[in-house]
Amino acid sequence: MKPGSKYYSLYAFLLEQAGRPVSLTLAEIEQLLETSLPGSARARVGWWSNRSRGAVQAAAWMDAGYHVVAVDLAAESIRFEKAQLTYTVKKQGDTVLWSGDMIKAMRQHLGLSQGELAKELGVRQQTISEWEKGAYEPSRATSKHLGLVAERAGFAYEVGGERP
Repeated sequence: MKPGSKYYSLYAFLLEQAGRPVSLTLAEIEQLLETSLPGSARARVGWWSNRSRGAVQAAAWMDAGYHVVAVDLAAESIRFEKAQLTYTVKKQGDTVLWSGDMIKAMRQHLGLSQGELAKELGVRQQTISEWEKGAYEPSRATSKHLGLVAERAGFAYEVGGERP
């Protein structure tokens, strides 16, 4: 994040928080920025998504090591938490058991939408959504593919236990 960027002051503020979770109102964010947020920040949850491409505002919190974890547009409140850099996974034999939270974290690490990750894996966007919600888990073959995608992207995880 470059000094002089519209969202630099948000970036600098989050850096000062040293990894502590932060909740801010939209008015507080505007006060930090010394300017108004665009209307879409108040109207669309997607404006607050953790994407690494095409979103200058997301670079402010992501470059500071944070992710947006909760958006309440009715209350005009945004919650930022420190992005977890290493995740603990369970394995069954040689296969990583991917949880919904892990899939979402990897997708966000990659800066992809659910549709973009679905295309990468050769599944439907709805399948990614259902995995992330915990409706069901990926197949063994897809879990191996997720592992390859994670390795290629530098998405760090460690084995914390085995499931029988």
